[in-house]
Amino acid sequence: MHKSRSWSFILVLMACSSCAYCQKASPPGEASVTFADGKTVTIKYSRPSMRSRKIYGGLVPYDQVWRTGANAATSLSTDVDLNIGGASVPKGNYTLYSLPSQNGWKLIINKQTGQWGTVYNQSQDLARVDMKVGQLPSGLEIFTISFDKTGGDSAILKLDWENTTASVTVSEKK
Repeated sequence: MHKSRSWSFILVLMACSSCAYCQKASPPGEASVTFADGKTVTIKYSRPSMRSRKIYGGLVPYDQVWRTGANAATSLSTDVDLNIGGASVPKGNYTLYSLPSQNGWKLIINKQTGQWGTVYNQSQDLARVDMKVGQLPSGLEIFTISFDKTGGDSAILKLDWENTTASVTVSEKK
């Protein structure tokens, strides 16, 4: 009787720990844009779900740096020099964070790479740029980063989740 209770306890612990892991892991996502000359910008991130939670001003507090996704830090890789919202971004690898607030958003381009999403070092910021913020026509369950191409050498980078869309222009630096 004692052995079966021990095994039952072990099985329950294993089931609980695997369920907790499944709830924490958000699926990977990728957004990329290729300009007319073949140069590419790629963003890799994790895609958390709302799961009936209040997102902005709740799970993602206002006026605090957010990892812009889940899990590992969101990465931006570019093989061309960029202008992102007026900031000069040399080709290379970066981490993207954001700073949502009720009065506007900032996209943070950070030089530190490879870290977990919650490890943020402000002294490594390359730039902070203003984002345009709007309302989505309907709620979006899963956080999504995308590019809308606007021309041969420019695109709009969009961060969409819940009822909010935040965007900034990304273009090749000529």
